Amino acid sequence: MPSVRGQDWSHVKQSVRGQDWSHVKPSVRGQDWSHVKLCVRGQDWSHVKPSFGSCRSVREFEKFNRIGEGTYGIVYRARDTKSDEIVALKKVRMDKEKDGIPISSLREINLLLRLRHSNIVELKEVVVGSHLESLFLVMSYCEQDLASLLENMQTPFSEAQVKCIVLQLLRGLEYLHHNFIIHRDLKVSNLLMTDKGCVKIADFGLARMYGIPQQPMTPRVVTLWYRAPELLLGTKSQTTALDMWAVGCILAELLAHKPLLPGTSEIQQVDLIVQLLGTPNENIWPGFSQLPLISQYSLRKQPYNNLKNKFTWLSDAGHRLLNQLFMYNPQRRATAKDSLESSYFKEKPLPCEPDLMPTFPHHRNKRAGPSADSHPKRVKV
Repeated sequence: MPSVRGQDWSHVKQSVRGQDWSHVKPSVRGQDWSHVKLCVRGQDWSHVKPSFGSCRSVREFEKFNRIGEGTYGIVYRARDTKSDEIVALKKVRMDKEKDGIPISSLREINLLLRLRHSNIVELKEVVVGSHLESLFLVMSYCEQDLASLLENMQTPFSEAQVKCIVLQLLRGLEYLHHNFIIHRDLKVSNLLMTDKGCVKIADFGLARMYGIPQQPMTPRVVTLWYRAPELLLGTKSQTTALDMWAVGCILAELLAHKPLLPGTSEIQQVDLIVQLLGTPNENIWPGFSQLPLISQYSLRKQPYNNLKNKFTWLSDAGHRLLNQLFMYNPQRRATAKDSLESSYFKEKPLPCEPDLMPTFPHHRNKRAGPSADSHPKRVKV
């Protein structure tokens, strides 16, 4: 229960477009940010006081090196000088907001503060600089991301290791979907891994709550290579099936050690999907011909599913799982819960245990050069 100097503030609720911020824990340390102006889609929300409380200053952290860039901010490896813990420090991008916090960042903060699962990156706290333009998310640090591993590994993951990774992804995703959250940007660079083999879903800048009634959402989400066909064809209804298509792409990429559908444009992406899975029709995907952008595409006539030709060595159970994840009809696509029960994960080779995953050089730490650790810098505010 949040309290400041012994007073109970649990009855105080801050909201931005209906989101409850009462769970954010105030701190008497640092600065008072009750004057912060929020800018949400160009509207002045200065009458809303975000419950960041009095957050710690980012000056209490030493920055080592840049380790990545998320949808809405740059991520650094840093040390908390109070606890000596190594953390990931994500600077919230303010490029398009002159006088406020972007709604995407508020959404990410709101979601992450509520999520607690071993396969989802943990948001520890929010810290601030001397200006509103300097807002940072302090998150648990993971030594690897899968994109860097795939780029630098000498040999591909074994099938047992692939199963270990994908099982953890599915467990995290089942938790998200159970809590009515669609990630909307799953890809290998947004999957992190600790040295103990624990996989964590990261970057919730595009994540959204879903439910009834469904809110309209922008279709231009999900990195192109992992984008579901219904999104490419302009669907107005976004469901957890978007994430499951991306899981299929990730599973295939880990098995093949290269992207499955590396399109360079939306037109080419649709064509690659058709080449792989065949041309969709009303029989297998009711409503397909009525999708808003269907008239913008001239689909080739291709009657065959070529997944077996891509993965000739994969078992029948593995092919069944891939086909279930790549169902054209979103309503028939496998769910995270369905996929966790797949016989693919119960046949040999069995998934290895996370702590038996191989260790790798820390490629994320090397991006700033060999002197990254020897000359830490205070984070600029």
